[in-house]
Amino acid sequence: MSETESFEYTAEQINKRRALRVPLIIEKIPCDDGHKTFFGYAKNVSRGGLFITTLKPRELGADFLIEWTLPTKPRHRVRCRCEVVWQQQYQKKGVNEPGMGLRFLDLTDADGDIIDAWVAKQAAGLA
Repeated sequence: MSETESFEYTAEQINKRRALRVPLIIEKIPCDDGHKTFFGYAKNVSRGGLFITTLKPRELGADFLIEWTLPTKPRHRVRCRCEVVWQQQYQKKGVNEPGMGLRFLDLTDADGDIIDAWVAKQAAGLA
């Protein structure tokens, strides 16, 4: 993703949130891109993607498979390709959490619908 595309994506997300977002803690995210299991915490989960706090965010434009479990009843495993669309590096006296924003690339409609329903339930305080 070019700098211009990254800026446009960020601007679009700031100006036009199409999907409600809620936090979700994910301790392990196995990735099949040759890297070790990734440890981080997911925040701002939505049908479009999620933010993962981590001290070592991947490079912008990195594309990899992600797998995680949505804590629905019964639990629902989500598996799809994603792309790093923005990152925040660790800064010793920084106020922002380090991490990376991931955009889902091939999330199925069925998984997207389940995420939407779970997020709406969380936002309503019903879960």
